[in-house]
Amino acid sequence: MSNVTLDLLLTPTDHDAIESAVEQVELGEELGFERVSMGEVTGRDAVSTLAVIADRTEHIGISNDVFSPYSRTPSLLAQTALTLHEISGGRYRLGLGTSSPNVVEGWHGVGFERPLRRLRETIDIVNAVYEGGRTNYDGELFELGGLQYDHSVPENPPGIDVAVLGPKAVELTGRFADGWVPQMFTTEGLADRMVDLRRGAELGDRDSKTLRVAPVLRCCALSDRERARSLARRTVAFLIGAYGPYYRQSVKEQGFEEVADAIHEAWQDRDTEEMAARLPDEVLDEFAAAGTPEEVRERVQEFAAVEGVDSVRVGFQFGQTIEEQNETMRALSELL
Repeated sequence: MSNVTLDLLLTPTDHDAIESAVEQVELGEELGFERVSMGEVTGRDAVSTLAVIADRTEHIGISNDVFSPYSRTPSLLAQTALTLHEISGGRYRLGLGTSSPNVVEGWHGVGFERPLRRLRETIDIVNAVYEGGRTNYDGELFELGGLQYDHSVPENPPGIDVAVLGPKAVELTGRFADGWVPQMFTTEGLADRMVDLRRGAELGDRDSKTLRVAPVLRCCALSDRERARSLARRTVAFLIGAYGPYYRQSVKEQGFEEVADAIHEAWQDRDTEEMAARLPDEVLDEFAAAGTPEEVRERVQEFAAVEGVDSVRVGFQFGQTIEEQNETMRALSELL
């Protein structure tokens, strides 16, 4: 696939034990995946899990999707990033994102206020620690009194990747961060939003080609094509209809307003069967790669071909067994 690589998006809640998750990452490393990432919502914390993964692997990159500046302070995020970078021998990249009101308010008990400003100031403070270890910062949300990071800072500190969707947020990413991790975009929608990323890079007097872009694409490549598509249909329908407002709004802005509204309407009755039924095949195929190994490889290649994409981050469908996930990984490794 030219110079494009594959990342692995680990789903920790699919694993009964951390050992199982580590074994899957070891398989990904063996198959040639460039980087592994994992989310953090209400399950195992990502820092502990990634530390174990870093210790048990040799060369696969380590990332997270995402740490929220509402659940950790900016200074702690910098400490965490530098520590995981040290543990992994320089393989770590810090993933940031605003998360969502449901998680921030419902799980962390913090008001979801001024998310983009909070994200911007968090990036500033993390970079301040990177640049000299000392934090003198007077922002609109954070004021820091100049304490010093109590270890040496590496010459090449961890890159900062941001997972956001909207044009202003993506512009902010291009201006201040080191990479972008989009999700739930079509190839056309991704190409359109890349314009905002490049504009942000230009505003920040930066070269957009240095930004690592790794879109998440949920994949299921099975010999049982119908099962693969059934799992994907349920997953994409849930992400559109139930998983907070941001994915749904993004899908609507990409030209699928009627479908998104119909799926969300079914969610009001918690009718997941009807949600899936309201997702047409052609829309499913815009947002996921599901079917035979050949079909999934072809779809991954289409995302990889979008100008500016550096790596496709392979995620999985809800309900996909570990064995089916590994089967998908092996099928896609033929592209490497």
